[in-house]
Amino acid sequence: MDAQQALADLTEISSQIEAAVVFDDKGKLLGSTRPDGEAFAKAVAELLAAAEELKTGDSALGQLEIATNEGSVFVVREGKTTIAATTPPAPTVGLVFYDLKSALRTLPPKPPPRPRTQAKPKPDAKKKSASAKKATAKKPPAARPKKPDAP
Repeated sequence: MDAQQALADLTEISSQIEAAVVFDDKGKLLGSTRPDGEAFAKAVAELLAAAEELKTGDSALGQLEIATNEGSVFVVREGKTTIAATTPPAPTVGLVFYDLKSALRTLPPKPPPRPRTQAKPKPDAKKKSASAKKATAKKPPAARPKKPDAP
């Protein structure tokens, strides 16, 4: 299932989620229910960066809730993918987090990057291999034709 379909299913199933966005760790928008999805994803990435600076401990931030009188923003990050959603005031926090995590798990994992192959070094024309030098050195001299005896 792609991100856009996962978000459509999420907003259909969860009556508390008003809008949602999915993006990767590079900020690339993968799906959005908002027309301003890229701007929302950027704002969420900035919120995450600020929260990372304030958190205690060494582990990465996995989820975040920001509540205001007008509503809340929920963010869940798993691996390199982040999902964020807006809700009306006083949502059921545990249920919203559960729904966001479930939506993330329906997304296909990002394929691992292909390993880079190292280019084989090209042989240097100035350097002959030892076997090539030996082959040249052992080459017998060309045989000269014998002169016929004079009559």
